[in-house]
Amino acid sequence: MKTVSQVIDVFLLAESRLLREALTGVLNRKSDIRVVAAFAFDPEIIKKIDEIKPHVLVLDSAVCAVAGLQVVVSVREGLPGIKVVMIGMEADKDTFVRCVRAGVAGYLLKDASAFEIAAAVKAVAYEEAACPPRLCLALFDYLARQTHYVPRAFGRLGHGLSRREQQLAQLLSSGLSNKEIASQLNLSEQTVKNHVRHIFRKIGVSDRLTAAEYCREQGLAV
Repeated sequence: MKTVSQVIDVFLLAESRLLREALTGVLNRKSDIRVVAAFAFDPEIIKKIDEIKPHVLVLDSAVCAVAGLQVVVSVREGLPGIKVVMIGMEADKDTFVRCVRAGVAGYLLKDASAFEIAAAVKAVAYEEAACPPRLCLALFDYLARQTHYVPRAFGRLGHGLSRREQQLAQLLSSGLSNKEIASQLNLSEQTVKNHVRHIFRKIGVSDRLTAAEYCREQGLAV
């Protein structure tokens, strides 16, 4: 990942050609922002982003409808230093928290202005976050719940489970399927299957029911 200098390189990912052209025009008018690419989503988009290595990825809500949050996770895994700004989003607390967990640093609602989009690009490029004030409380609430949960899990659950495995164990104890757990944690279903298999091995069980009972005994039930 290249270092931000005077000009912030932006990769636009939006389904609408009109939106791509409008945002390109708006952002390129800023002396310190340069749109280096603008595409609709396609299966090769992660490769394109990796080749260009922009500082900031800006994607719209329509892309999420097509590709889901996995596109954000994949980009962040391939380019850990990249910053992601999502635009045209709903003021939904759960959606906002899921996006933050996926690695989004900027979250702008449908009524965001061109000025706000440019400001968000600059903010995230220089290690700041950008989100509507009305959603900040949702993030604080989420962190408060996580802070309450994690120490208890580490204190009670042995067998060498990692933090991620403990998180999965909590969801497993509530009876969620692998597909449902994958959706909540923004993971692939295969990754969840692998984690569940490791959990079974570490706690010495062979089925979900026994694993769920064990997790409840350890205080991990949701």
